[in-house]
Amino acid sequence: MYADIIIDITHEKLDKVFQYRIPSELEGILEVGTEVIVPFGRGNKETGGYVIGFSETADYDADKIKFILRRAEDKRVIESKLVALAAWMKEVYGGTMIQALRTVLPIKKQEKIKKKRTVRLLLSEEEGRKRLDTFLHKNQKARARALAGLLDQPCQDYELLTKKLHVTLSVLRAMEEQGILVSESQDALRNPVCYRRTEEKETILTKEQEQAVSSFVQDYEKGYRKTYLVYGVTGSGKTEVYMKMIQHVVENGKQAIVLIPEIALTYQTVLRFYNRFGNRVSILNSRLSQGERSDQMERVKRGEVDVMIGPRSALFTPFDNLGLIVIDEEHETTYKSEQVPRYHARETAIRRAKLEGASVVLGSATPSLEAFYRCRQGEFTLLELKNRATAQSLPEVYTVDMREELKHGNRSIISDKLKEMIEDRLEKRQQIMLFLNRRGYAGFVSCRECGYVVKCPHCDVALSAHKNGKLVCHYCGYERPSMPSCPECGSHYIGGFRAGTQQIEELVKKMFPTARVLRMDMDTTKKKDSHEKILSAFASEEADILIGTQMIVKGHDFPQVTLVGILAADMSLYSNHYQSAERTFQLLSQACGRAGRGREKGEVVIQTYNPEHYSIQTAARQDYESFYEEEMNYRMLMGYPPAEDLLAIWMTGEEEEHLKVAAGYLKEFTERINREGKLTVIGPAAPYVSKINDQYRQIIYVKSEDYEWLVRAKDLLEQYIDMNRGFDHLRIQFDFNPLNI
Repeated sequence: MYADIIIDITHEKLDKVFQYRIPSELEGILEVGTEVIVPFGRGNKETGGYVIGFSETADYDADKIKFILRRAEDKRVIESKLVALAAWMKEVYGGTMIQALRTVLPIKKQEKIKKKRTVRLLLSEEEGRKRLDTFLHKNQKARARALAGLLDQPCQDYELLTKKLHVTLSVLRAMEEQGILVSESQDALRNPVCYRRTEEKETILTKEQEQAVSSFVQDYEKGYRKTYLVYGVTGSGKTEVYMKMIQHVVENGKQAIVLIPEIALTYQTVLRFYNRFGNRVSILNSRLSQGERSDQMERVKRGEVDVMIGPRSALFTPFDNLGLIVIDEEHETTYKSEQVPRYHARETAIRRAKLEGASVVLGSATPSLEAFYRCRQGEFTLLELKNRATAQSLPEVYTVDMREELKHGNRSIISDKLKEMIEDRLEKRQQIMLFLNRRGYAGFVSCRECGYVVKCPHCDVALSAHKNGKLVCHYCGYERPSMPSCPECGSHYIGGFRAGTQQIEELVKKMFPTARVLRMDMDTTKKKDSHEKILSAFASEEADILIGTQMIVKGHDFPQVTLVGILAADMSLYSNHYQSAERTFQLLSQACGRAGRGREKGEVVIQTYNPEHYSIQTAARQDYESFYEEEMNYRMLMGYPPAEDLLAIWMTGEEEEHLKVAAGYLKEFTERINREGKLTVIGPAAPYVSKINDQYRQIIYVKSEDYEWLVRAKDLLEQYIDMNRGFDHLRIQFDFNPLNI
């Protein structure tokens, strides 16, 4: 019997299957996904690897095939279905098989399970009282203290008992020998979900919610496993719909995975799920210790978890009976991995669901164009929630032209309109959220007088300001010198917009000295549980104003928030990315949705230098479909996803000239394999940051209407790179439909 093994070395030349003999002591023990130690190379160095299959016959001379040495100590097992998923990820996204396997590994190292010792009384109360009298009579004080404590509470924590009552180990052993008590040990698996469960009011679904749940349940009962898009306005009750769907799946003996885009969303989301499903809910995220993560995997293995909640890594939870994967706020860019393999959680979830016979539910108030496009193509089933669940009206939105503010002498980042409305809310003791739109900012240059933005004449994206004084397009490489004045109006107020949440916090405190202010950004959320502390403090009305970046506008529900101020709405609008308008619309719509979720009507102030732009106007109206039509026309015209698919080839190296020559060769080869004209090659060009840690960077884009052609091109490019030693000192990565450049 032979095992097919992938060696745990990340190198393209070793990215193949090696055969090893299975020793007799391991026959019947090894499984697909088991980590083993094998002799590798001429020196037979002990090396880790993963079993990915078995075979009865040898692929080459059987006498030369080495034996597996042993199982790895931590005895990790990757589920066979996850191995198949890893193989698909390697094929579709590039990289090596071992990189894909490491991605789907639920934990990197199996931690030793902590034990909890308890002491339990074996005597009845009557027997215990008699024995207590005997101890007191004989002046056996330690035994008397221990027995008295156990009569009060028959089962106690071992360490607590010894410390609290000052009882030694020898005393407890003697009492155990007398049959008075028993010392027991059990696994202490930590559950990071430790909220106090509150009594949940029975939720009455709206007609739209009922219809969405019913559609899913009917399909599920018939055995149809589909991908659904729950498209609902902010506050329409998407989470309640997810929970009803999950409840149905769990009642049928299945498990569910719920993906959320950021750790910041965990607090409120998990609290709701915990109230519904109790201790059968768990979480996975990067803030957990290695031991806590290991405990969760053990709980999953033992069948103690029905619902796992977390960011994209939670997708690989090794459930043995997966029934449903929910991806909340599916439009978020955090679902795309920045590490090889650069997988997208949405596509990978759909693939995993197909392998395991599960359904997928995507949800968003502002769906990604890709998801909505696939609904229009009939690939996904659309479930719409057009109204808020509690019949609140959508907030009233005011758009403030910051060019006019400048003309009137207001150079502050807070407009007169917003200042006036903040004062009103503070007087009424209502809460305010101030959102600084910093996402996607990459040094674009704009005029504060007229709103003009310097754009690439070939790609219709903003040029990025580089430190050398040049303005550069990161798609085609076009560049031009920076300008001292605006070419449209002649104003000298032209340059990059720079403001941070810290400066805004200082300004707000100066403007409104009596206001209680909280700030939530990367700096204030570095510590464990810092997200929960800030959000719970704001939810408890311990602060009047919450200032933050995009993390404060996603999925949070604060009934007392009646005013949302969006500062610098244009900052993501003119980033150097083809998705800039989409991201702007999504962020603004999500931010608008935070207002007026309680009894009081909500209001929103959008501050912008370009109020005419369709993404600003449609976001103010909460009109997704109009935005979709406008943006899709642009994508069709320019050949950007989802109209066409895009493959980015990232190249990094120490020598700039060598890198540029190699990039030229890759472009030439790509054009050579494009015999049928299915591919469009753009570049090479330098990205916004052209050098990191003394490593120069180049990027080539390949576009095609057929995704399979891009995968084929990637495969041929991998072979070409592997065959040519000129690429040996370069790092080359592939990224399909990149979300960051």
